[in-house]
Amino acid sequence: MPADPVDRAVGRRLRALRQERRLSLETVAASTGLSIGFISQVERGLSSPSLRVLALLADTLQTGIGGLFEPAAAQPDADPIVVFEKDRPELQLWRAGITKQLLTPPGGAQGLSLFHMVLKPGASTGAEPFAHDGEEAGLVLEGRLTLVVETRTLDLKAGDSFRFASRRPHRFGNPAARGRTVVLWVNVLGAPQAV
Repeated sequence: MPADPVDRAVGRRLRALRQERRLSLETVAASTGLSIGFISQVERGLSSPSLRVLALLADTLQTGIGGLFEPAAAQPDADPIVVFEKDRPELQLWRAGITKQLLTPPGGAQGLSLFHMVLKPGASTGAEPFAHDGEEAGLVLEGRLTLVVETRTLDLKAGDSFRFASRRPHRFGNPAARGRTVVLWVNVLGAPQAV
């Protein structure tokens, strides 16, 4: 079966980030607990990683999930402030039924990434919770979202919002059999700051 173009793009980006940081496949495997063979397959676009796997790899590569998006082909603006709708980088986790569009320009000093996330009916990050560096928050814009943080299961609807430390094991999904879920999702790289 030929590699999916989305999987190839994600794989290229992961390989480029790993090489920029001068990390071997062995080092990444030891840090994430994933096999060298699996990481190699992901980098070659032969395997579609879950959001949990992407979060593990992003942590090891010292970037946020936003850092896994392909950079725009041409960045004429040396100080980007705006991302126009037509130029939004997109990450499709098509096997999970989740699409994430990056809404913030690249290179923010605080590692802040704002996403427009769409979950198809029944889409989820899987039964296995995951954790990573940072903090996240969001606002459900449309549909319903089941958010599990540690032992708490939260059923959210349009207008409900959330915030939690990303190190807390979590997972989420669209519990509906019909109808999509749309969430404005924020990730901040690094430990939550006391206010």
